[in-house]
This record gives sequence, C-alpha cells and structure tokens, in this order.
Amino acid sequence: MATSEVVRQVMSGALPRLGCFDICLSNRNGVVSVKPGVNNARKISSLSAQVHKSSRVLRDRRRICALQGRNDVFHGKDRVRRLDSMSCKCQQAESLRGATEEDQHGAVFVDKSVSVPPNGITSPDIDELKVDQQLNQEVGGFGSNTKPTAARKKKGSTWKSKADLIEEEAWTLLKNSMVYYCNNPVGTIAANDPSSPSTLNYDQVFIRDFIPSGIAFLLKGEYDIVRNFILHTLQLQSWEKTMDCYSPGQGLMPASFKVRTVPLDGDEFATEDVLDPDFGEAAIGRVAPVDSGLWWIILLRAYGKCSGDLSVQERVDVQTGIKMILKLCLADGFDMFPTLLVTDGSCMIDRRMGIHGHPLEIQALFYSALLCAREMLAPEEASADLVRALNNRLVALSFHIREHYWIDMRKLNEIYRYKTEEYSYDAVNKFNIYPDQIPSWLVGFMPSTGGYLIGNLQPAHMDFRFFSLGNLWSIVSSLATDLQSHAILDLIEAKWDELVADMPFKICYPALEGQEWQIITGSDPKNTPWSYHNGGSWPTLLWQLTVACIKLNRPEIAAKAVEIAEKRISIDNWPEYYDTKRARFIGKQAQLYQTWSVAGYLVAKLLLANPSAAKNLVNEEDSELINAFSCMISASPRRKRGWKKQILV
Repeated sequence: MATSEVVRQVMSGALPRLGCFDICLSNRNGVVSVKPGVNNARKISSLSAQVHKSSRVLRDRRRICALQGRNDVFHGKDRVRRLDSMSCKCQQAESLRGATEEDQHGAVFVDKSVSVPPNGITSPDIDELKVDQQLNQEVGGFGSNTKPTAARKKKGSTWKSKADLIEEEAWTLLKNSMVYYCNNPVGTIAANDPSSPSTLNYDQVFIRDFIPSGIAFLLKGEYDIVRNFILHTLQLQSWEKTMDCYSPGQGLMPASFKVRTVPLDGDEFATEDVLDPDFGEAAIGRVAPVDSGLWWIILLRAYGKCSGDLSVQERVDVQTGIKMILKLCLADGFDMFPTLLVTDGSCMIDRRMGIHGHPLEIQALFYSALLCAREMLAPEEASADLVRALNNRLVALSFHIREHYWIDMRKLNEIYRYKTEEYSYDAVNKFNIYPDQIPSWLVGFMPSTGGYLIGNLQPAHMDFRFFSLGNLWSIVSSLATDLQSHAILDLIEAKWDELVADMPFKICYPALEGQEWQIITGSDPKNTPWSYHNGGSWPTLLWQLTVACIKLNRPEIAAKAVEIAEKRISIDNWPEYYDTKRARFIGKQAQLYQTWSVAGYLVAKLLLANPSAAKNLVNEEDSELINAFSCMISASPRRKRGWKKQILV
C-alpha cells in the first residue's frame, strides 16, 4: 500500500487498530526507523498537519516501522514470568502537546491506528518494487527500490556503477531489517519478504544469521548495534531452559529471539518491550543450537578488534558468559575423540542431513571459538584449570582434524588399499574404514592437485561430502595447515562449475539423491536433491569465502564469485538460496530479501575494498600450537598419553 493511501486511511479511521502504540519516526543514518515507547491513546489528538507534512518524507524513505500490537503476545503464566524478566518499561507520553510536536530530531508522532507489521519492520512496498524493476529494465541497472534517483543513470554506465547501485540497495535493505529494543538496535531479522504468505520464524533475530550483519556494521564503523546484540543475548544465556521436564546445561545460547510489545500490568493504555528467546524448544525438530555460543564468542572478539573497545569483553558478566560456554563444550563425556559430538541439525544445516556425530562445521567453529576465548579471557588464578583444558583441546583437535579429516588424491589411494579389522596401537586404519565406502562420484571429483576436509568421521564411517562452511572456516581459523588451506582453494578453483556455477556457493557437494536421500533425510520435501541444505547454493557464504581468500592472499577468487553474484542477486530480490546443480533457479521455498544474503554480499564487498580489515576476523596459529602439534606427530601412541598428562600438570 502506498504511503499516501496509508495516511488517507489513517486520518479517516479506516484501518483497524492493532493495539496501543505510537509510531516515532526519526531519520537515523539516512533511514527512517522506529523507536518503541509507552503510549497513552487518551492524550493523542488529531495530527493531520504533522501527517501531511511528513508524508513526503515517508514517500522518500519508504519505510514505516512500528511496534507490534498487544494481540501478538504470549500465552500462559510461565510465559508471562519469562517475558517479565527481560521487560523494559518505557516512559509514557508527557502531554498532548509533546505528542503533536516534532522533537528536536525532527521526529513526528502518528496516530496509533496505523496498520503495520510486527516488530517495527516493514517490507518493501510491492508497487515500489515494480517501479524499480521498470527502471532497471529501462536503464539496464540494478537500482535500489529505496533509491530510484540512483537508478536513473545513463545506459552507458559502467559495470562498477551498477555494482555500486547494488551495494546501495543492500545497505538500505540491511538497515531496514534492524530490530529495536527500548529505542536501541539489537539485531536484524532473518528475512523481510513481502511476498511470503507466512513469516514462520523469519521475523526473529537469529544468532548465526546476525553474524554477517554484525560484521558488516563493524566494518562500516557502526558499533552500537553489535554491542547491544552481544550484551542482550548474554542476558538470555542465563535463562532457565526446559523441554519435556529436562533442562540443558548452563551456557547454552538461544537460537533466536524476538522483540515483542505487550501491555503493561495495571495500565490499559501503556506497553513495554520484552525479549522472547528460543533455545530450540520451539524450533523445527527441537534441536538445540550448538553453534550459537561459538558464533557469539567469535563476534565478541571481532567487536573488540574492529572497534578497539575492549571494555565489553573485560566485563565480569561477559567473562562469566565465555567461561560458561567453554565449560559446556569442554565437559568430559564418553567420547574418545577431541571433536564435539552433536546431533543432526545443530548448526547452519538445521534439518536432518546425516551430519550427526562430529560434523566439520561445528569443529571449525569450536576451534575458532577456543582461540578467540583464550585471547579474551582475563588472566586469573580461578581460570587456570580452564585455560589448561582449553590449550590441551586445541592441540588435540587440530591434530585430529588435520590427520584424519584431510583427503586428497594421495590419501584417497591410501584409503583404497586399507586393511580392516586391525587391533593395534599402531594401526593405520584407526577407524576401521572399509574401502568400499569410497563413493563413485569422488573419483571424478577429486582433482590431481588440491584436497579438502571431509564432512564427518566416526567409527567405520567417513562422510566424503564437501561442506563449504566447514572448509572455509577451517582456513579462517587456521584449523587447516597452510598447505591444506591452499589446497582447499585449489580444489574450489578446479571445481568451480560444481561449487559456484551461476551463483555462489554450494553449501555441500554432492546432493543426496534417490534411496540415499529417502533414508538419510527421511524424504524431507524441503531438502530435495540440489535444494536448500541438500546441495543448494547460498549467497551468504560469499563472506566466508572472501575472508579465506584474503587470508591466503588470493582475493581474485572471491572477487570472481562476487562478480557472478552481482549479475543476478539483486534482480532475484536477494533470495535465501538457489536450486539445481548450477543454481539456475531461485529456491522453491526460499525467502526473498534474506538478510544474511544481503549482509554476506556487503561483507565480501567491504573486505575486497579494504583487505587489511580481514585481520580482525581470522585466527593466526601461534608457535606454541605448532610445537605441540609437532610433538604429537613424532610421538608414539603410548608417549602421547604420557605427553598429555605432562601438559595438564
């Protein structure tokens, strides 16, 4: 609905009331944003003059943000208690005069009967999108739907200027996805798709989804939203989590949270903001997000590196939060391996895809989080045992992944000639892998130069699929050696048509098909072959690819991928993922205007423009780990156990 029509219906009272709220519009960073507040409908009079005065601004900015009405709230006493613990009581409007005059920042208050979507987020107007598409067709550009004047460039404009228009559109979309809690930005919603009939949980702030958004803001010098996100999610960590009468260990971070506006107790017309987290108890499959806490630590370090503000990581509550995550991850169990044992769907691949056990993605994030935590932990006697356990795990984890997950043509030949059923400390086939497990596709996929880290390793089982995020983050975190890292990029270049093709980047390769797809995914209709997590192409992976390439001084690989993405991603309205082997189709169930597709592209562009900024995101391997790793390689199995005891002393 166009803005002028909204204003007309607001003034005539034609639109229904969603609840008691005011809309506060302010121009911040060139984007109109919403600020939640406590409202008193009895004190609001006619605002026709202010509305007409602000209608031009609304048309230009094309964004109306508002708070959710009282109807979209919790149910049950337990939920009330839970929401109250994170509530923020905002102040009531002081007077009729204060509600009808512009504030010192030029904000205008509009009548409470405006119909708006929840969470203070609005989707791009459909009519406006059509206008922009028409402009694109006329000038051959990729103009932003919020910057029509920028799209009116001459037909002779260069490719660089078209890329600039895409970048401008991306920044507008990213800022339009921002969510506010008590007047402060705290994150970005997962997607802002106007064509989607159901938002599901895409209107929530996901921890993993916000990472590229947060890094984009950090690289742009906008630190407040990242700081707020870190501190508010930390508060959610301490909440009691229960599902089916069972509570997981302390330290678990939520998968996502939503900002809700609910009525204040005892005041019929006032409202307050509350944070409502999901720790997996409402997620599809009810899977706990193992990667959330790991990503939180990684973002915390990036915030300190980029902003220079180390006071956040030095706070007592933040130090406690880091330790809680580490204790949860380093807890003793029955596993003989240094890798983290997780269930299926506990990371970016959050549906059943046969990655239960020790998936590479979790191990790479685990290793990176351990390095970041060691760097940020305050030196104190109380943490001495935790730091020793952390160092031991780093050495064992790096040795295990580099030795047993790595595969290239030489290793493939070795596995092909494995002897089985070995019982010995010096066994070559330590995990009793049967050579017949080598899939036929791998013989043609493996180049003569290059290699990668396999997706999973368990007794008598190797998952030979190529998982992109795990391999790319192994480069970024230095979990892979320097030679292995370059070999991974060599393989990406050699298999460009399989992994990139028409849109970067395949989340995994190859797809599960036929009976294998039926058994492993349970015939998941969303994870059909070459779709979604089953071989779909995800533009958000551009930023991890770019960081990895810059670290190895091979940015031309990432630049080539970004150039391919720019040909379609804006025209296609920033999809969540693409389908088919060559990523020719927009994902059949993909959300449009997916925030981390937008943010992943922006981070890639910012880093390619300023490669030195990538140093704030990578982990460099230190000499202590290298020396310890060398000792493990040269030691016999019995000496390894003695060496480990010596380290723990």
